[in-house]
Amino acid sequence: MLTGLLRLMRNQSVLVIRSVGLFSTLFLLAVSPAFAQQTPDTTSPATSTSPAPASTPATPAAQATKAKLTKTIDVLGTQQWTDTGIDLVAGEQVLLSTQGQVKYQTQFAGPEGLQRGWGDLMRALPVNGAGRGALVGKIGSEEGAIPFPIGAQKQITAQRSGRLFLGLNQPANETSEGTFQVNVQVLSAATAASRANVAKIAVTPEALQQIPRRIGDKEGNPGDMVNFLIIGSEDALKRTFEAGGWMVADRTKKQAVFNALVSSLNKNAYLAMPMSELYLFGRVQDFGFEHAEPVQMVAQRHHLRVWKAPLQLQGQDVWVGAATHDIGFERDQRNNGVTHKIDPEIDKEREYLGETLDGTGSVAVLDHVLPSDPLKEAHTATGGTFKSDGRILVLQLR
Repeated sequence: MLTGLLRLMRNQSVLVIRSVGLFSTLFLLAVSPAFAQQTPDTTSPATSTSPAPASTPATPAAQATKAKLTKTIDVLGTQQWTDTGIDLVAGEQVLLSTQGQVKYQTQFAGPEGLQRGWGDLMRALPVNGAGRGALVGKIGSEEGAIPFPIGAQKQITAQRSGRLFLGLNQPANETSEGTFQVNVQVLSAATAASRANVAKIAVTPEALQQIPRRIGDKEGNPGDMVNFLIIGSEDALKRTFEAGGWMVADRTKKQAVFNALVSSLNKNAYLAMPMSELYLFGRVQDFGFEHAEPVQMVAQRHHLRVWKAPLQLQGQDVWVGAATHDIGFERDQRNNGVTHKIDPEIDKEREYLGETLDGTGSVAVLDHVLPSDPLKEAHTATGGTFKSDGRILVLQLR
């Protein structure tokens, strides 16, 4: 009888722990201001997945290839990122092999990290979906550099040129004991397509005149500034955003709750919080994309809305939108409700978008254009302020 009682108590404890993780995710959905402005569900639920890096497990052929550079790096659990001193060129093949372990209190993690648990739903891990303590990497030190999983052994293709950094998949405010020894081999010279051979598509003043300077709400109140323009097909657009680590935002509350449940059951943090619907060209956004960390995303997230423009440039589709960075909450001056507060320095979010997408290797041309009537300072539809140098980011996709 005592044994049966202990088993029952243990099972109930597991259920409580799992419920806490799931409840936390659903609570975050419930308090999001975006839900106050949702439309009826007209789309089928779609699951969100973490972006897949351009990497493959090492093959015997790759291991047999003579390396142009070999270096062993000690990656300490006490620091967030380790500078390898290796500058990669876009297109280079890199083989990474890892040994060692790190310790979190009483748990030891190898290069693949600890098995994901319910507690990981509440941790801001660099790579959502990878185990806590797993070896991860990134190319470049700027904020827009996207971390990718490595584990015990991985061959990657550098999608951009830049310095290689290695680290552990752990929150910025957390450390561990121990060290990973990582053998890095740069296997081949760059083979990526060069921008020098790309025919640049000009964004003419006439084309800019067909694009409103601002988006608006349903009542017609002017809102965020249109600060980026993308040239390319819908498929190329979606692939590039996914490769850059951007999640497609759920469109409805029903869809969000479903995907939050699926993510929680898979022990992945939910990162596709819906955003309010705004208008350009007389319709709501075609897509919403966002970058955020677990838990913090309710108040803080990089996000943008995209519309297909009613014009083409040299036969290519044109997409435009507004990118802003939510940094907290403020009073909505339209109705005294609560809404997201954006960083008024919106040019920083424009450049963040450019960095993340440029790092995918899918951007053939990155440029800026200044309209003849640039918007440099204004108020959002909810009453917040923003300022800009007036330029629009232009990304031409491959």
